[in-house]
Amino acid sequence: MDNIPGAWRRTASGAGLLSPQGEVAPTIFAEMSAFAARTGAINLGQGFPDEDGPFEVLEAAREAIAHGANQYPPGRGIPDLLAAISEHQQRFYGLTVDPDREVIVTAGATEALTATLLALLDSPDDEVVVFEPYYDSYAAAVALAGAKLRTVRLRAPDFQPDLDELAAAVSDRTRIILVNNPHNPTGTVFAQEVLSEVVRLADRHDATIVTDEVYEHLSFHQPHTPIATLPGAAARTLTISSAGKTFSVTGWKIGWVHGPAELITAVLTVKQYLTYANGSAFQPAIAVGLRLPDSYFADAAAAVLRKHELLGSALRSAGFEVHAPQGGYFTVADATALGGSDAAEFCRELPERAGVVAIPITAFVTPEHRANYAGLVRFAACKRVDVLEEAARRLSALS
Repeated sequence: MDNIPGAWRRTASGAGLLSPQGEVAPTIFAEMSAFAARTGAINLGQGFPDEDGPFEVLEAAREAIAHGANQYPPGRGIPDLLAAISEHQQRFYGLTVDPDREVIVTAGATEALTATLLALLDSPDDEVVVFEPYYDSYAAAVALAGAKLRTVRLRAPDFQPDLDELAAAVSDRTRIILVNNPHNPTGTVFAQEVLSEVVRLADRHDATIVTDEVYEHLSFHQPHTPIATLPGAAARTLTISSAGKTFSVTGWKIGWVHGPAELITAVLTVKQYLTYANGSAFQPAIAVGLRLPDSYFADAAAAVLRKHELLGSALRSAGFEVHAPQGGYFTVADATALGGSDAAEFCRELPERAGVVAIPITAFVTPEHRANYAGLVRFAACKRVDVLEEAARRLSALS
């Protein structure tokens, strides 16, 4: 078939992968990982750790497999994990979550986000407001749902939004305000006035707030603040997170979403026809992880911050202008001084020039705004210290 119909085409277009000739390009992550494999470059492009998570969590998964947790779990998730998520939200944030009616376990945060968007969007006139740059799956899922993406730009060096621009982007057509905090790819943590303005605008325009909080335990300089804890927010907020980043088990794909029961029912109605259920043996292990002592979470954040500091120092020495992150896995640097005014081309050349792979920030923005981010490059700091030290040695060749 030369012209295959279906929603795939608008999904690819929304993700920026469809050429004018109708050809689908690989994602920038696939392209850069192929560069790494071909050249032997250190892959600081993709955001996954190269160290295993805590022993207690890994051992709990082995025990679950050995003791028969190998068939379908309940569609909402196993009761112990639902309870652990509820306990976690109360313990860290003072949020009261009904584990039986207000939580769903999902195949990672990505499924939670996609199921939520598919459940709550219903018209080509529906709009989703996101901060730009944005995690690439947002645009793809909004396009799959047949809705429109509205963006609010984040500008260096602090990557905080202009509140007037945010207010102008939200209207009565806005069905969802989608907030990723701590933010990928910029590493910013949104100021309290930004979060409060999101709540005010959502209330004014009767929009649902959807939060992507997968880096909640990797906020380096201040405690993480879920939007659902703000006055008036909980009744219209769906909070999404996952185990992958917190416990270094990105391949397990255990995520969750919680919020008001009626919104959770809407999301579950769609989610049950996507994966139905997943990760039977991993769910009890993540319940163990969520109950680890506070010291585990503090130490994990401190370890990632030290890696960012190592990477940032190497990038500065190589000639980059570094925007130190406030949270998450990624450091953003400006490569303009190194001839990287076209970050995409710079990243394609970097494996040969320095033996390191990175991702251009232009991969995370709409085409009309790419010029505003043309020199910015994202590096993943979530690797072993010896890997980052070797990357630093290689990057020194650029200076």
